[in-house]
Amino acid sequence: MKIIIQLFRIIVGALFIFSGFVKLVDPIGSQYKFQEYFSESVLNMEFLIPYALPFAIILIVAEILLGVMILIGYKPKATVWSLLIITTIFLFLTWYSAYYNKVTDCGCFGDAIKLTPWETFYKNVILIALIVVLLIKVELIKPIFSGKIPKIITFLSLGIFLFIVQHVLTHLPIIDFRAYAIGKNLQEGMQYPADGSIPPVHDFMLEDTQQDLAPVLLDKEKVMLVIVYNLDKSDVKGFPAIKDISNKAKEKGYTVYGVSASFSDDLNLAKEKYNLPFEFLFCDETTLKTMIRANPGVVILNKGTVTQKKNWVDVDDLEL
Repeated sequence: MKIIIQLFRIIVGALFIFSGFVKLVDPIGSQYKFQEYFSESVLNMEFLIPYALPFAIILIVAEILLGVMILIGYKPKATVWSLLIITTIFLFLTWYSAYYNKVTDCGCFGDAIKLTPWETFYKNVILIALIVVLLIKVELIKPIFSGKIPKIITFLSLGIFLFIVQHVLTHLPIIDFRAYAIGKNLQEGMQYPADGSIPPVHDFMLEDTQQDLAPVLLDKEKVMLVIVYNLDKSDVKGFPAIKDISNKAKEKGYTVYGVSASFSDDLNLAKEKYNLPFEFLFCDETTLKTMIRANPGVVILNKGTVTQKKNWVDVDDLEL
């Protein structure tokens, strides 16, 4: 039994750490997922949508921290109970998604691994079974270090995790698992897989008043796209920096466009107000939020390949 408990402890801890880490490096992605869960068409709890980001951060940090705590054996009883509670929450959400076909991707592994709601539900059922066994035999979970070392590791880990969250929210995800990551070619991403499933890059259209310019722009060598997925939610403090870097890019031969899902009249007013030196094209908001976790942010393309991505606070670091 001691061997079984230690094995279950390692499995549960490693799974929670991995699941938490892939979301920790991109908490905005989890924010979008919780907004989807809170929407009228799913849980109908729209009053929680403004709190989706702090809710996501708390849950992500708790998830990865509990994984660390169960591995090092810090406060085992409280840790195992917390693991059971958080997994039960996940179990309900994934069951609801699967049974009512509301959310096709639960986001439990971020963008790193895609599971269907039913696959995630059964994973959580197995996980709860392991945790229940750990709870029954919680006295066999002993700290792997003596004295105050487990406590120090726990609080040091918490500090590191919070620093990572702050860093990626200020800049961009440390690791990008999406189809628009640096080095990815968008034309290749648009090709349908052999099984006929939806390609990783879809709904990518850059439309002006007359046509879709995406095929033309994906053929050019120097393209800068300024992503403002929603003008009302954008950080307007970033537009002066966006203006400066756009002018520099145009001087160096770049084709520069803004891309947004907002109304053209509002975009034209913003263009005049901040003296932005480019025209705006329309693209689906979800696609833009997938492209870059910034509003505004900059994506550099070369023959359809993403070569650079920056939040507006880092645009001075772009190599033009």
